Amino acid sequence: MIDAQTLEPPTETATIQSEISTVRRARRWTPGACVWCGDDDAVEIFRNEPRCATCREHESVIEEARRFVGTYGLRPIGGTLQSDDEEEYEHRLAARDARRTLNEIRLDEQPDPALVRKALRPRAAAVVAEKPDTRAPRATTPTAAPRRTRPATPPAAAATTSVDIDEIQTRALALLDQLSAIDAQLEIVAEQNGLAARARRSDLEKQKATILRTLAALEKARLSAASR
Repeated sequence: MIDAQTLEPPTETATIQSEISTVRRARRWTPGACVWCGDDDAVEIFRNEPRCATCREHESVIEEARRFVGTYGLRPIGGTLQSDDEEEYEHRLAARDARRTLNEIRLDEQPDPALVRKALRPRAAAVVAEKPDTRAPRATTPTAAPRRTRPATPPAAAATTSVDIDEIQTRALALLDQLSAIDAQLEIVAEQNGLAARARRSDLEKQKATILRTLAALEKARLSAASR
């Protein structure tokens, strides 16, 4: 069935979006531009290739989400947004939106890596040319200059990437509350029959297994942090 709305001409917004999409498809990479989207705004080297400010920002969001789930032993970042708490959900949602944006602005035809490396050579040569010569000048007299004693350089502070034990305990307590609620629901459906009841039990058991794995990972992270 075709209604009146289906027969209406495309709106101005739809026309503009179509034109933007056409321009994006027609855009090609040029030396000095971002290898992902072709933009030339604030292009810098990111992971050994030129990337614009927008792409670097979205890539950083995805990397931060991966670091978060890796620290607490959670499921890898992927298509699902299923999470154990609000903080994990926010990371997964931000990573999904960032990946979607990157896919939308990606060039239809990616540049040849050999051409990208070739375009980077002049920039690397310019950096080397601009680097000041730090070598000491040769002595003009046979008398050796008195050797200066350089002050001892204090050792650099060790980087601390320890996990917050309080945060681990907070997450563990929240998961234990969820585990208690799931056990209570399992008791309710334990004596029930039928396809719906079996499906519910299976879903609850999967949730329980996920929480138990997460608790084990949190305990491992807590023991590792406590031993430092």
